[in-house]
Amino acid sequence: MGADAHVVGVGSSREQLGAARAQLRSLDRRWSRFRTDSETSRLNAAAGRPVLVPEDTFELVARAVEAWQRTDGWFDPTILHAVAAAGYDRSFDALDRDAEVARRPADPAAGCGGIRLDEALGAVTLPRGVALDLGGIGKGHAADLVARALLDAGFEGACVNLGGDLATAGRGPAGGAWVVAVDDPSRPGADLTTRALREGGVATSSRLARSWRTDQGPAHHLIDPHTGRPSTSSIASATVVAGGAADAAVLATAAVVAGVVPAADLVERHQAAAILVDDRGEVTTVGGLDDFAAAPLGAARAR
Repeated sequence: MGADAHVVGVGSSREQLGAARAQLRSLDRRWSRFRTDSETSRLNAAAGRPVLVPEDTFELVARAVEAWQRTDGWFDPTILHAVAAAGYDRSFDALDRDAEVARRPADPAAGCGGIRLDEALGAVTLPRGVALDLGGIGKGHAADLVARALLDAGFEGACVNLGGDLATAGRGPAGGAWVVAVDDPSRPGADLTTRALREGGVATSSRLARSWRTDQGPAHHLIDPHTGRPSTSSIASATVVAGGAADAAVLATAAVVAGVVPAADLVERHQAAAILVDDRGEVTTVGGLDDFAAAPLGAARAR
């Protein structure tokens, strides 16, 4: 998943968190686009033919297609060819070691209209020439799954943070809310705000975190599906609070790509809340962010 993972459980032992670690490693192996033997790579290689996938992978693809529909195409999992053309065709660690990356021309994303989902069989069929990059929703969906599994295993509360895509469920360590610190993109190491929530998800998407040098200038991983090129919107960072981490991740990605006005419409339409930071450091809040008040003293912090 290209990120650190933090898993916190309340009301059980540290040893019982081992199952969460194993689940995360399994999901990373199965969903990573950087592994040739992953289920995502197998789907992409078989474009044009139906592929049987496990239930949780089918659910992930179905949610990605639904997210494309719900965001008017601003979130689009069919951007893989465009992401690779921008230079992100290797792990970010490898990309970061390169002095300069060759950038290739790219077409707009194909969109999800041609993807066929057979729920009865658990089969996914991608159109020929279409490839999925599930990075914009995969970590959030994984966080939701692991948090749910911890509660099912008997934990009273859980917080799963996968590189900033964070899911909370149940009670916090002090019996109250979970406190989430939102990083300030313009001041590394500083917090923009802290918010408390009991059930839900938080995700931040930023074009400042994963950027690199190319022979055509700077590039980043947030692709505008309408152009096939890295987004040029004025939003540098978007943090979204929603009903789950997958929903928050989708809306955060869509917000950065779409720009302030479409982003505000998307966030409010989906009854979420957001903090949008533009290139000048100006902050715009959208939705009921004040419903997530500052946390009581003694509550745990998750970043």
